[in-house]
Amino acid sequence: MIFTPDLTTATLIKRYKRFLVDVKLFDNTTLTVHCPNTGSMRSCSTPGSLVAISESDNPKRKYPHTLEMVQDNSTWVGVNTSRTNGLVAEAIEQGRIAEFQQVESIKREVTVSKGSRLDLAVTHENSLTYVEIKNCSLVEENCAMFPDAVTARGTKHLQELMKLVDKGHKACIFFLVQRMDADHFKPAEQIDPIYANSLREAEAKGVMLLAYQAEVSPEKIEVVRKLPINVG
Repeated sequence: MIFTPDLTTATLIKRYKRFLVDVKLFDNTTLTVHCPNTGSMRSCSTPGSLVAISESDNPKRKYPHTLEMVQDNSTWVGVNTSRTNGLVAEAIEQGRIAEFQQVESIKREVTVSKGSRLDLAVTHENSLTYVEIKNCSLVEENCAMFPDAVTARGTKHLQELMKLVDKGHKACIFFLVQRMDADHFKPAEQIDPIYANSLREAEAKGVMLLAYQAEVSPEKIEVVRKLPINVG
């Protein structure tokens, strides 16, 4: 994904009310920017960090700018979770995901049960795989981890994937690590042990676990490699 027009860089002042951040441009102008991330953004919301923001041309938006990425330890981190599904779908379409080849179709926001939807349904190699995608922005000691806050919703998605496997379907949980300073992935058990246990159960049930890493910059975001997973 290439950013057009280019993103604007600024300095993070603070994040507040969950969906808002204040930033300072290099001309000292202060902006209030929409933050499209429901997680804690642990390690990605430190005041004084360099950020990159986009600007919408929608005149109805109260806050026309959107927080796209934050720099943590000199590494750009993609934090706009509204882009995550599109990035993964694009990577699948471009043949960057080894597990999804000979793709015939990709459907988004697929209803699998009453009140529950999953992100993608990928038809490939004469089979159908249901995919739930999670954006991963937390890295500690070169280990990418999810979640960065307790997520009952995430656990519910794992349960839906397991139900699909029980019914004879293929299912996948896909972690998109939007930063380049990690060399493996594991569940953040210290943050949400229930989710970690559910992920282990999902793997044992036959749900495919994938973690892929994206190279992030103010010019583009591109999925570049697969990371090994250690569920513990």
